[in-house]
Amino acid sequence: MGELTKTLELKLVDPNLHKRQKLRETRDAYQRALQAAFDTGCDTQSATNDVVVEYDLSGYAKNALKKYVPQLCGNSYDANEIHDDHPVRFTNEGLQLDHQPQNAIEWYAKVPHHEDYHLWIPARANPDQRDWLEALNAGDAEMGKSRLFERDGTWYLHVTATRDVEDKSEASADKRTPIGVDIGEASLVTVCHRDGSGSPVRPRLWADDGKSVRRLRKTYFTATRRLQKRGSERIADSFGDALWNQIDDVFHRVTREVVEYAESVENPVLVLEDLRYIRENMDYGEYMNRRLHGWGFAKLHAQIRYKAAEKGIPVETVNPRNTSKACHACGEHGYRPRQATFRCSNGGCWVGEYQADVNGAINIADRYRSGESHRQSDWASGQKAGADDSATDGASLTGPQDSQADAETQQTTLGTYAS
Repeated sequence: MGELTKTLELKLVDPNLHKRQKLRETRDAYQRALQAAFDTGCDTQSATNDVVVEYDLSGYAKNALKKYVPQLCGNSYDANEIHDDHPVRFTNEGLQLDHQPQNAIEWYAKVPHHEDYHLWIPARANPDQRDWLEALNAGDAEMGKSRLFERDGTWYLHVTATRDVEDKSEASADKRTPIGVDIGEASLVTVCHRDGSGSPVRPRLWADDGKSVRRLRKTYFTATRRLQKRGSERIADSFGDALWNQIDDVFHRVTREVVEYAESVENPVLVLEDLRYIRENMDYGEYMNRRLHGWGFAKLHAQIRYKAAEKGIPVETVNPRNTSKACHACGEHGYRPRQATFRCSNGGCWVGEYQADVNGAINIADRYRSGESHRQSDWASGQKAGADDSATDGASLTGPQDSQADAETQQTTLGTYAS
């Protein structure tokens, strides 16, 4: 078992005037405390504490200064004065993250201002690091120190995270066994692979869990809408959170079982559909778009990715185009007389009718086998020129937020996207 550490990047989304002022106050107080301790030549934590204790900062920032300044004054910083672009540092207990997958912007950061005051601000994450944030949120990764800074008028957070990764020798791509992972509504997840002779084997469907999540989502939308119409916003928020926690529990159990399935296969590689193409192809009318965009594709992807990484199992993605329409045996397009049934249109094909989700999972695996795959690193190279290091997906907020609850209320009016 090895240990892996990564710096996660989040962009704070449109803080209102009040919160921007508080962020600047935090930065200015930190810079003054840092400069004063540096000028005093504090080379111990005790000496640093005597200087920074007088400044209006949270204990998390002061404790970070007590660790940082002695390093600067211990000849590791070769300068007569420090620059004014040092980020605000917090110890690992300082920053808190909250995940609300039903909202257009899913992540919230609780930024310490001073001892008794914190700022809840929506944040967009680097899309390539979503699996790490999921791991932090699930308690499967440990948060380290964090840094707050402003660049070109936009505020950012850098957070270090550490998690255990199992050491395994990686098989070459041509010796891997691709396991197709089909995510949908009827069966929440379906997996299948081919054996050495090319025959589909050991399909597994999580159909009952798909029913459970559909029921919970329907309850969420119906009940919260009624409660909001009655003016019971607090009850609606509390009830909605409880339902999403139940959905999250289902997601975590199912994705853990998917990875356990992969562990039982020799030299596995989990093959997922590329979310970029799923979102581009979603245009089924307002009702279906709301259902599918909020179904949880990205959330399930992220949980599978980070849990597979912990076990040393590679994950690849492929274009999902026609994986649900093509027959896995002959390649001809077919149709679904029922949601769970695929019927091949080729009269000479032996398949005839087949379980639709299993057919899709085999096609996903075969697409990887044919040589097509997109690593997560390819996503960054495909971003538009001038894009920053934060997520470009998702809607912007319609107005300022003074609290986490206010921000959530405004975001839910925008609808949800794949979470």
